[in-house]
Amino acid sequence: MATPSPSLQSVHVYPVKSMAGSSPGEAAVEPWGLAGDRRWMVTGRDGRFLTQRQLPRLALGAARGLPGGGVRISGPGAAPLEVPVPDPVRRGTVTVEVFRDKVEAVPAGDEADAWLTAFLGVEARLVHMDDPAVRRPVDLRYGRRGDRVGFADGFPLLLTSAASLTALDALIAAGEHPDEAPLPMNRFRPNVVVAGTEPWAEDGWRRVRLGEVAFRVVKPCGRCVVTTTDQRTAERGREPLHTLGRHRRGATGLVFGQNLIPEHPGVLRAGDPFEVLD
Repeated sequence: MATPSPSLQSVHVYPVKSMAGSSPGEAAVEPWGLAGDRRWMVTGRDGRFLTQRQLPRLALGAARGLPGGGVRISGPGAAPLEVPVPDPVRRGTVTVEVFRDKVEAVPAGDEADAWLTAFLGVEARLVHMDDPAVRRPVDLRYGRRGDRVGFADGFPLLLTSAASLTALDALIAAGEHPDEAPLPMNRFRPNVVVAGTEPWAEDGWRRVRLGEVAFRVVKPCGRCVVTTTDQRTAERGREPLHTLGRHRRGATGLVFGQNLIPEHPGVLRAGDPFEVLD
């Protein structure tokens, strides 16, 4: 039987950083990421970003994009709320922080803030990135001048490999915490998942093509405690960090997946061919 050609297995969009997203059949690629991906973010009163790192309960919240760029947020025990795109002229902007980056964002308003505060049990605010073309550059140690990103951790897209997850699951099953394998891919919150490649082959990629779009592969993704959080229950375990620490420790931390920067716009569709260019 012929081996299937490498392909794009799935596409994932997360409208609100650290909340559950959706897996559409296709998505437009913009210079700063997939259309609608991580254009919204939760912050504390001080403007610092809040994610599942501090609040694993964010995993139980879901966000779906609405026509025009708005978002519908929902979660157990809370009535869904539709949040329109806030007007930066009327609302103005506030300075928020994502890691070391200070970014101007538009407050979503009191209703969204009250919903998040009640759902999370801490004072929280929702903000929107109105113009990613000017708001946040990528780290120039890995990107180029003019490269931009929304509220993702650092780069426009994150790629993971189905074969590498299978290999990681085998390592976990053979290790100290076999009861935690296999892990679902949603622990790693990728934008694109490729199938039909060799395990860990992504370590050597420099440029790839997914369907009609070429990407630079700029940095392995260092993983954090979010990967130990069950996205269905918000409960934390020990894996995959324990096993990544033993087998996948790199210069940027415990690595799984690769960060991408698109070379041009286009559309990605599940089932698109995948090709390593360099």
